[in-house]
Amino acid sequence: MFKEFGSGGLGLADNSGARVAHSSELDALIALEHIGMRRSFTRDEEIYAEGDRSDCWFRVVAGTVRSCKLLADGRRHIPEFFFAGDSFGLDAADERFASAEAVGDVVVMRYPRGATERLLDERPELARRMCSATLRGLTHAHARMLLLGRMTATERVASFLLELAERRDAKRAVELPMSRYDIADYLGLTIETVSRVLSAFKRDGAIAVPSPHRIEFRDRNMLAELCEA
Repeated sequence: MFKEFGSGGLGLADNSGARVAHSSELDALIALEHIGMRRSFTRDEEIYAEGDRSDCWFRVVAGTVRSCKLLADGRRHIPEFFFAGDSFGLDAADERFASAEAVGDVVVMRYPRGATERLLDERPELARRMCSATLRGLTHAHARMLLLGRMTATERVASFLLELAERRDAKRAVELPMSRYDIADYLGLTIETVSRVLSAFKRDGAIAVPSPHRIEFRDRNMLAELCEA
């Protein structure tokens, strides 16, 4: 998962060198958009399947995407959610390790792998940007391994809410486009456990739940302390 391909985050310093660097990077981002194709998907529609050829990658324009991996015993695991601005599907292997599905209505940009690789050869600034973003994605994956391997159910749900708020830049409330079932498969819990923990947070005054798809923070420090424990 990486979120580094929008031009809105680029800064422009008051010197000619910075302006040239900015212009070069912006040109690279524009060139990237020229090789992309916009696609739309509806709720639960498959963007690609596990085992498909990994001949392209995607960036979320609007909506939420989940990656899904079916385990040998038939259970489903969700390795990641992707939101607007996030990119996914840039796999090192020739086949997809997991599938990708639209959580709700989704708009994505689809980029061919071959054309992207040629562009990276021509635009080293874009290659550096993608490398940096990939390293951040690996750091996030390591953090998730800790979450699933060492945290209790209460700590996992608290960490998920705070992670979601940080990724979506939400201060007082966060929208949950995914179902409780999706959250459970992301955290390695049962849907009953997720619902029970959320009810406990609500009872203790940490959150309010005005609707199934909205969480309002009442005491974020309480959730943070649970994660640190």
